[in-house]
Amino acid sequence: MSTPQWQALVLGGGDPGDPFALEHGVSVKALIDIGGKPMGQYLLEALRLSGLIETVAYVGPLTPEMAQLVDISILDSGKLLDNLERGMQALPDDAKILILTADIPLLTSPMLAEVLQMAPNAGVVYPIVRRRDCEKAFPGVKRTYARLLEGTFTGGNLFLVDNRIRERLIPRLREVLAYRKQPLRLAGLFGFVTLLRMLTGGLRISRLEGQVSKILGVEARALITPHAAVGTDVDKESDLELVRKLVQGGTFA
Repeated sequence: MSTPQWQALVLGGGDPGDPFALEHGVSVKALIDIGGKPMGQYLLEALRLSGLIETVAYVGPLTPEMAQLVDISILDSGKLLDNLERGMQALPDDAKILILTADIPLLTSPMLAEVLQMAPNAGVVYPIVRRRDCEKAFPGVKRTYARLLEGTFTGGNLFLVDNRIRERLIPRLREVLAYRKQPLRLAGLFGFVTLLRMLTGGLRISRLEGQVSKILGVEARALITPHAAVGTDVDKESDLELVRKLVQGGTFA
């Protein structure tokens, strides 16, 4: 088995008033039952089985079974970027961190290991999945896609970060998040031509990497992965039905 070299940060908290979670009788969706286990437990088990994770930090409520798979438990603030910052602060300053949301229970340890082993050496690495790979693996599942010159992709629900850039990264992420509904501000960040090409599908991945690197102040790289589970989160009833069907049918374990 490979020597562990990554720290993992799992974001399993969220809005305590999340209607999807409340509908299923839990405080956050990571605790929704799938095949007799909380959703988040599947991801924690995959992290431990990958053989590449040294420490697992978890933000959010845990069941006793989940807690046994976690090294560092962090109180949920209810806000995504606050949780991200708390989690990164709890890990060594020089750590290579795999950051994941807890709502991707279809991700297996071999998939995780492949993503980590293929990852380029950069401050931020963001896996993306081709639309055709998503539709082949999970026909009919609706995802949000972006068209680039190299194809049509959905974003992953995990990314890889060098913790040494934390003090630069978090403020820039807050700024980008604040501008997400302000097109003129976003155009100022990305550049009008780049934003136009993004919207019309005329942008190359390398150009996007360069622009994101400039915005974040660190080298950012995309990683194309064939694993649809990377980009398949559970955030609505149809997603939950799919995962439960796969678990009960033995297609996924």
